[in-house]
Amino acid sequence: MSRRPNIVLILTDDHAAHAIGAYGSVVNTTPRIDAIGASGWRLDRCYVTNSLCSPSRASILTGTYSHVNGVTTLETPIDSSQPTFVSQLREAGYRTAIVGKWHMGDGDGHDPQGFDYWDVLIGQGEYHDPTFLSPSGRRTEPGYATDVITDLALRWADSLPGDDPWCLLICHKAPHRPWEPDAAHAEMYSEPIPVPATFADDHATRTSSARRAAMRIAEHLNAEDLKVDPPPGLSYEDLSLWKYQRYMEDYLRCVASVDDNVGRVVDWLDERGVRDDTLLMYSSDQGFFLGDHGWFDKRFMYEESIRMPFLLSCPSRLPAGRTYDGIVTNVDLARTILDAAGAPAHPRMQGRSFWPDLTGREPESPAEGFYYRYWEHDDGFHKAPAHYGYRDRRYKIIYFYNDGLDLAGTGPFTYPGEWELYDLERDPDELRNVADHPDYAEVRTRLEAELWRAQAAAGDRPHPGQPVPAGVREHAPAGEIAR
Repeated sequence: MSRRPNIVLILTDDHAAHAIGAYGSVVNTTPRIDAIGASGWRLDRCYVTNSLCSPSRASILTGTYSHVNGVTTLETPIDSSQPTFVSQLREAGYRTAIVGKWHMGDGDGHDPQGFDYWDVLIGQGEYHDPTFLSPSGRRTEPGYATDVITDLALRWADSLPGDDPWCLLICHKAPHRPWEPDAAHAEMYSEPIPVPATFADDHATRTSSARRAAMRIAEHLNAEDLKVDPPPGLSYEDLSLWKYQRYMEDYLRCVASVDDNVGRVVDWLDERGVRDDTLLMYSSDQGFFLGDHGWFDKRFMYEESIRMPFLLSCPSRLPAGRTYDGIVTNVDLARTILDAAGAPAHPRMQGRSFWPDLTGREPESPAEGFYYRYWEHDDGFHKAPAHYGYRDRRYKIIYFYNDGLDLAGTGPFTYPGEWELYDLERDPDELRNVADHPDYAEVRTRLEAELWRAQAAAGDRPHPGQPVPAGVREHAPAGEIAR
């Protein structure tokens, strides 16, 4: 117990929790990923605070919300000189590395910092023969990206001398669009794949904001995604089902390769006798729609999009076969990892360490809910509108503020603001928006207040077009409501 643990974070891109066996998947199996949770913990309420690749990665690294670290959209690169859990570990004597997807800008101060070793994909990267960027420049690595990233990561770990602890981030491109599987898994999942119960959701009670999104399976999966043309003469419903099958086949094949490579990492730890003293984590930068509500992609504050898988083990420190039901976000991960390593968190870091909850130490008060904000508005591609909201254990409230205004109040107005409210106990699939239902008037009033308080606690500000609800400002402690 005196030795500080090694840290391994395996982070994938767009891997939905409901495509993992440990989370009850009915569409695929992931035995090597599941085994991490079986030997440790499965987090059942882990959420992203901005369901988009670059912003989530920035929040994981820095332990801060998007408006603090500056990475609010795919087009806002990171200032990589800001403190991260990796730079804190390095100051505490850890050797540090990242291999694979970075996706927070290339060059001009946006390359990784705080790492002893970094070797990353350019932008989204390629599935086959990917191009990597390192301090030595660019080069092409032959092979399949998921295999190559694992090869390079383990090669670095094998090169380490001595017994000092180390931190390794293994960041996969998979299973990100356009879902290109390797030859070893190309024939898997050829049988009909179960269709989600909400596949035919007509979005009838949702706001016009949600209905504007260009994420429908039938309409917005393209030829690059599908790789083959659909049969001619299909009805809309049959075309939807055909596209769903093609999409899911390749998505799940990419996941199968990830699962095999997770196994390679676990086997490597076992063979070198360091598994017991390694904090091994598997997660994804956000969730993903797998035909749920007829959609693919993410962005929205609906469950399939915001729920992150998170499985972790450290046999010398954590019991096996446990589940944690407390609310956790990606902003919490930096403090938690540093806590596990016995290294100080940077004062700038937000969130809460949940390490004491897992180890039996006296924990801080658990979160009652969390704040979410998606900053992009009508990106011209997916057209998901900007919104923010608050989710507690039972309810979720979402406000689509629906314009291009920044906090200075500039930019054109497009649509009026709209509210959605879901009772997740009675409606776990989020099919019935009850924001204007009289039976939920009191709940809505309370949740609007909770939203603004959570927003203020995160240091964010309400949209200029949306006033703070009556009673919040009057009863808030001094300085709680950000202006």
